[in-house]
Amino acid sequence: MRSGFDIMRATVHALLLRELKTRFGEYRLGYLWALLEPAAHMAILLLVLGFIMRRAMPGVSFPVFLISGIVPYMLFNNIALRSLNAIEANRGLFSYRPVRPLDAVLTRALLESLIYALVYAMLMVCLWFAGETLRLGSLPLFTTAWLLLSLLALAWGMVYMVLGHAFKIANKLLPILMKPLYFISGVMFPPSLIPAEYRWLVEWNPLLHAFELIRHAVIPGYPLNDSSLAKLSAWTLALLFAGLSLYKGREPAMLRS
Repeated sequence: MRSGFDIMRATVHALLLRELKTRFGEYRLGYLWALLEPAAHMAILLLVLGFIMRRAMPGVSFPVFLISGIVPYMLFNNIALRSLNAIEANRGLFSYRPVRPLDAVLTRALLESLIYALVYAMLMVCLWFAGETLRLGSLPLFTTAWLLLSLLALAWGMVYMVLGHAFKIANKLLPILMKPLYFISGVMFPPSLIPAEYRWLVEWNPLLHAFELIRHAVIPGYPLNDSSLAKLSAWTLALLFAGLSLYKGREPAMLRS
């Protein structure tokens, strides 16, 4: 007899193959678009902010800085927003006993993490061919920060899934609430450019810590300031606890619907 973990692993694997087909199967350029979207985003910001930020951050590659904020942000944003309709998209499968709503959101989080890890690597290779100096200073730090960010997004996605199921209006409101995170998470600028007396306003944001840790791992001499793995880990564990608690209380209603 298979254990509960083996059943869950087999379920997630089957759902992952289904998600891949659903996500990209209808579009021949679907995989290419996953690469082009952050590349176009970076090109626009380089055009608008490139000259200013090169002077504001001497010695730091602004393209690498941008990619290390844009791609992780898209990872987080996509996991959260795609979790909103995870139940609706997989409703027909919940009649099978092994399949649970948690499997659906976990599958989507895993798929987005793998896609954007590949996108990040490909864009960094493109920057290297373009003449940018790249050095992975700490692979363990980069990997840990990326995994914690993915878990943070999974936790956020569980909260969104529960809220989206409980309140239909949440499906319209929650995507709007995600927009400000882009501007307060340090995607376009480092927290060191914020005046010290106002910096505490953004330091509570776990996304900022994740992006800064990733940049510290790939940009030589990039300062960490007040960001740390401890703070990111604490936020991740707290949100995972909140997400799992909400999910556990709402799971019977999700399955009945």
